[in-house]
Amino acid sequence: MPSFDELWPNGPKFKQSADGFRLGTDSVLLADFAARGRHKNIIDLGCGAGVLTVLLQSAYPSARVVGIEIQPAAAELARENMAVNGYAGEIITGDIRCHRALFAAGSFDLVVANPPYFPLSSGMPSPDERRAGARGERECTLSDVCQAAAYLCRWGGSFSLVHRPERLAEVFSALRENGLEPKRLRCVQHRPSAPPNLVLIEARRGAKPTLEFAAPLLLTNADGGESEESKRIYRRI
Repeated sequence: MPSFDELWPNGPKFKQSADGFRLGTDSVLLADFAARGRHKNIIDLGCGAGVLTVLLQSAYPSARVVGIEIQPAAAELARENMAVNGYAGEIITGDIRCHRALFAAGSFDLVVANPPYFPLSSGMPSPDERRAGARGERECTLSDVCQAAAYLCRWGGSFSLVHRPERLAEVFSALRENGLEPKRLRCVQHRPSAPPNLVLIEARRGAKPTLEFAAPLLLTNADGGESEESKRIYRRI
């Protein structure tokens, strides 16, 4: 039987199933990172089960928040997750590589993505079709994501994404090749002595080349306890 997990008491909840979607941290951290300023039109590229879509709709209740997902089962789960949280939502089953056929240029002032982290040449793909598509660049590459973001983002608008630190040079290159200038970078670390395991990046369309380094986001303290910032993000303070 499916169940629903809450991120925090009386907060957003998400449908779980025994063999499919599991609620991870990447989209939660990205939602917190991206939710700065005022936004009226937001799109989540490759929204999966809709975690990031729901969190951004919660942060911007009066905004138009759209999710696009190529896998029909994941898109349907995203619709259910939007509905269970009381949002009508706009989840499109479609391919972000066909963005020009789906939307007008510059339709959004905030574009977000939690894209596949691993190129096809890296390691063994998951035998599970959904996991393989979510983790590896089988259905879209980093370049595909940046091309779509550049087209969809209005001039001066923002594109925020989460990725792996070992691919940071590739991310910056793909952003700049598509007219998106990296403006803010934040590393995520499990503990103060550990190297980053994720990077949060904000780029802006048509911006000048200056980059802000935010303080690292530490998930735990030196003693292994949950950090104050992690508690803030998960509403445990």
